[in-house]
Formats: sequence, structure tokens, C-alpha cells
Amino acid sequence: MRIYLACTVRGDRGGVAAGRAICERLQRHGHEVLTTHLLRDDVETAESQLTERDVFERDLEWLSRCDVLVAEASGSSYGVGFEVGYVLGRAAQTGQRVVLLYNTERRHAVSRLITGNADAACTTLGYSSIDELVTLIDERFAGE
Repeated sequence: MRIYLACTVRGDRGGVAAGRAICERLQRHGHEVLTTHLLRDDVETAESQLTERDVFERDLEWLSRCDVLVAEASGSSYGVGFEVGYVLGRAAQTGQRVVLLYNTERRHAVSRLITGNADAACTTLGYSSIDELVTLIDERFAGE
């Protein structure tokens, strides 16, 4: 399965460790993660080699061909919100789905559009530790 892993690049990078754990588990289950580069410490430097238009076009192409968007949504990010909205807005036609993950200790700082998302194509899950997060990923993606 092709997975677009969304996480904050320019905003609060506090969820990077969680993103790395998600990526590792998804890959262990044999899934292709299209956005592994977002988890690198030097992502901003690497992304600055591209124009903003190049990033937009590349990411829309990846969003269009992914089967699932998995978002680590614990940090504030316009980009993650855009990506989630893009996929959900097309989900009825494409069959794509979204899995939103957020750290429950940060719930106070997570948009209520994330924690309250009840779209039929979306599953929203809170986690309180990396171990719990790994278990959630295993439960959702081990057999797919």
C-alpha cells in the first residue's frame, strides 16, 4: 500500500519521533511510505532546494496516488491540515482514507478539526506513548 505520511515540516517538530516510529512500523509491514524525507533532521534545508511550486506539485501528485494518508497531527501545521482536507475532499471519488494520530498529552494544542473529525473516510486516534502508537499502527496496517 502507498502511504503519504504527513507531519509538520516548518512548524512544531515535536512529533518527529512519533513520525519516525510510524514510518518504521509501516515499512516493517511492507508499505511504501512516499514522504520519508520529511522525517530527516535537515528536511527544511533539503526542501529549500525546490521551489514552493515544485513542492506543491510534487506533494499533490503523491497525495493523488496514495492509498492512505497517515497524519501525525500533534503539532500545529497548515500543511498537514491542507493535506488531510485534500484527501478527504476527494475520498468519496477515490476511495482513499485518512488516519489522524495525535498525542493526547497535547490535545489542548491540537485543532478540534482534528480531534473531532467524524468524516466517514477518516479514523482519528489519540496515543499517550510511542509504544501505544506502534500498537495502533500494527492494529490498523499489519494485514493490509
